[in-house]
Amino acid sequence: MVHGFDQRRLSRITNLCDRYIESGKFPCAQVQVTQGDEVILRHTTGKADIEEGIDLSEDAIFRIYSMTKPLTSIGLMQLYEKGDFILEDPVEKFLPAFRDPQVLIGGSYLKPALRPAQTILTVRDMLMHTSGLTYGFHFANNLDKMYRESKFGSIWGQKNEAIETLEETVDKLGEMPLLFDPGTNWNYSMSTDVCGRLIEVISGQNLSDYLNENIIEPLGMSDTGFHVVPEKRHRFTSNYAFTPENPLMKIDEASKSHYLEPARFLSGGGGMVSTTDDYQRFTFMLLRGGEFGGERIIGRHTLEFMTQNHLPNGRTLNEFGQSTFTETRLEGMGFGLGFSVLENPTANAAVGSKGEFAWGGAASTGFWVDPLEEISCIFMTQFMPSSFYPIRRELKATVYQALI
Repeated sequence: MVHGFDQRRLSRITNLCDRYIESGKFPCAQVQVTQGDEVILRHTTGKADIEEGIDLSEDAIFRIYSMTKPLTSIGLMQLYEKGDFILEDPVEKFLPAFRDPQVLIGGSYLKPALRPAQTILTVRDMLMHTSGLTYGFHFANNLDKMYRESKFGSIWGQKNEAIETLEETVDKLGEMPLLFDPGTNWNYSMSTDVCGRLIEVISGQNLSDYLNENIIEPLGMSDTGFHVVPEKRHRFTSNYAFTPENPLMKIDEASKSHYLEPARFLSGGGGMVSTTDDYQRFTFMLLRGGEFGGERIIGRHTLEFMTQNHLPNGRTLNEFGQSTFTETRLEGMGFGLGFSVLENPTANAAVGSKGEFAWGGAASTGFWVDPLEEISCIFMTQFMPSSFYPIRRELKATVYQALI
């Protein structure tokens, strides 16, 4: 027994990760489980690059994609704590492009039928994904197609100079119709990229500088940022995806990746790279009520507020949300300000604690924080899409079964 865990049963976590590598599902895996102040388990296995035969190192750097969102959300709420805005503020107060939003009600993507929004688009809507924005990869409606045609957030196959900046992207988003009246539904979307732009406008700094100064540097997250600096390129991992021809097709080679260049589009919704150790510092801060290493990042009450379910009348995502892709199972799951929040483990059909909060990334990375058991878990790999294998739910089962 180690700090509330059965040592023998912890081996099931490592066995799970090893099976994913040995069966050729994932190129690599790194998992870390903590309880209180101590690391209970860490396991690193697989290849950073299969074709080059490069083993995954303990200090490997990963694309964390949407695990960027919690950092951006915390960053924006730091400005809330300074009184720089209130959650009910209209987004147009800071971003004029969102003035007079229109809602898509029909037509085609070339000739959409629109009507004026009947509710106010607020900053809170952006933090909650109740804004009416979307993602092009949902492939669910004409608005998604409009996003794809506009190449929002797209960097694949484009030269860096052709990529639009965060300001340019958000200005174009403001001209797009909404999927529904703000606050009346939930849809996973580019809302957190708008939160990143709100940070820039309100703080007067670009997003990278702001996050570095207010979260990354105070927490000592020295390997986290929007690109991989030259002296760390040897630690960067390649990214893989499932295709019918090849279940592990390399789609972004570490030595040739666009992440090796400074980012033109600072995506607060999915643009960062990090390491397990760096992200652990962030999750320790969350687990300790907003403070780590003597640095207060966010107020305790503010963090508790962010990690409550903010969906109306305590509803869950399957009751309030659009049935599109997201980084979590909808049943039994609420949503706060930048995090999923587990409301009903039984309805979610997975072992866990009410009140645990979490999020994941497109390359199958993920984390969760369980304040009740004082547990955090971080999982890193580089495989897309994240919905292809149920690794996060399997991982939860193997972690919680080891508790005594």
